[in-house]
Amino acid sequence: MAMEKKKQRHCYGPAPKTTRRFAKLWGVLLISIFPILNTGLAFDYGDALKKSLLYFESQRSGRLPYNQRVAWRHHSGLTDGLEQGVDLVGGYYDAGDHVKFGLPMAFTVTMLSWTVIEFQHQIAIAGELEHALEAIKWGTDYFIKAHTSPNVLWAEVGDGDTDHYCWQRPEDMTTSRQAYKIDEDHPGSDLAGETAAAMAAASIVFKKTNPHYSHLLLHHAQQLFEFGDKYRGKYDENIGVVKNYYASVSGYKDELLWGALWLYKATDNEIYLEYVINKAHFFGGIGWAMTEFSWDVKYAGLQIMASKLLVEEKHREHGETLERYRSKAEHYLCSCLNRNNGTNVDRTPGGLLHIRQWNNMQYVSTAAFLLTMYSDFLQNSNQKLNCHGGSVDHEEILGFAKSQVDYILGSNPMNMSYLVGFGPKYPARVHHRGASIVSYRENKGFIGCTQGYDNWYGREEPNPNVLVGALVGGPDCQDNFTDLRSNYMQTEACTYNTAPLVGVFAKLLQMEDQKSHDDLNQPLVASF
Repeated sequence: MAMEKKKQRHCYGPAPKTTRRFAKLWGVLLISIFPILNTGLAFDYGDALKKSLLYFESQRSGRLPYNQRVAWRHHSGLTDGLEQGVDLVGGYYDAGDHVKFGLPMAFTVTMLSWTVIEFQHQIAIAGELEHALEAIKWGTDYFIKAHTSPNVLWAEVGDGDTDHYCWQRPEDMTTSRQAYKIDEDHPGSDLAGETAAAMAAASIVFKKTNPHYSHLLLHHAQQLFEFGDKYRGKYDENIGVVKNYYASVSGYKDELLWGALWLYKATDNEIYLEYVINKAHFFGGIGWAMTEFSWDVKYAGLQIMASKLLVEEKHREHGETLERYRSKAEHYLCSCLNRNNGTNVDRTPGGLLHIRQWNNMQYVSTAAFLLTMYSDFLQNSNQKLNCHGGSVDHEEILGFAKSQVDYILGSNPMNMSYLVGFGPKYPARVHHRGASIVSYRENKGFIGCTQGYDNWYGREEPNPNVLVGALVGGPDCQDNFTDLRSNYMQTEACTYNTAPLVGVFAKLLQMEDQKSHDDLNQPLVASF
């Protein structure tokens, strides 16, 4: 669940002075020694890519297809929307429970689409493009259903409070499946904007392979954006049940800019670009200097997308505003690289970016994606990143992104992969209802609401089903991780954690393959 906005940034309260002194000493030792201990590690990025896409099949709601690869899952949520007279079957469960939250689901699909747009060639070479497209389409098919009329979007199915009272498999759900919507009288510009972004981005993905579907997605995206812009408001002010889980802390202005820019990218229609330019100041696009990018806060992604427009001659007339977007984009990138003058993202002693105590890995994965993507952009445009005190080349940026991915895959003080199912050691007690209870395919006997808590939740044994490809919340600010099912701040995984890494894994795989090819072609040198 995403309640990290309410949590304190610090891991613990202040320690006694002597403890702090020794902690500081050990921190210095870890920083200096740890990289030496891990330089020899090599990771199978192809395996990580394959497993990351498998995870989305574990999170499917609805009637599962014949080619479902995650065999411990079965059909679920088959009456979703029935009470309201709409078909809301399908979509994704966001994390370890069974609520279908619209905002994080839309962001997940936007990021999956963006990662395919940027790294489609690499994903295809790895043989995973079809699975990536299936993961996107499972989400967009649901959004088409949820957008029942131009100014109505169903925002959520189920609610966190009743859902969290139970611990049971999705196939056995007895919790409320009430659906909640936004409309003209109950607006949600943030949700409408993000869903428009997701469908516009996906329309780009399917433009060549499925043009009819691409056109349909674009039609919905344009209607949703118009709805969100005309009837403005925060969705959590009209859907109270979401406030404790996915409150829109940043408001809706970032999503409207974000949605408009994705629509410009999908249509090349100047109207959307003018929106991004004309509302840049009022909506905070060139005002907010961010150090995070997430399901809630879109500014960094928006600013990086906008700054890339500067290389095209046709955007010269908007150069001044786009330069200001680029300035804020560079602030984010430089803060991740620890190259800003003052405002940088904290790091753990082992070198992991650390934003928040709760589900910190979501910020690491989005940073790894944006850094990797921007590194490619700089290389292709023969530019460098301008940070305080000097410029940074594309190789350094990609190298740092790789260090974050390698930390995730096991190059860390715990010697643990935080991508479940990858490597010899990974979290075995993920906070996930379906994974922690015997598979429905093995035991079709009904497991009741509290029966799961009584018989499964507190077990010390590993989960009976491995949630392959899930990126858990990860370690604290001192690189410590406790593998307990009840430790949901660290052991729960979310769809938007894994989504940004799909393309990054493919890019790193290509890089490793190229390096191996170059090594093989090195001339032999005789020695005497």
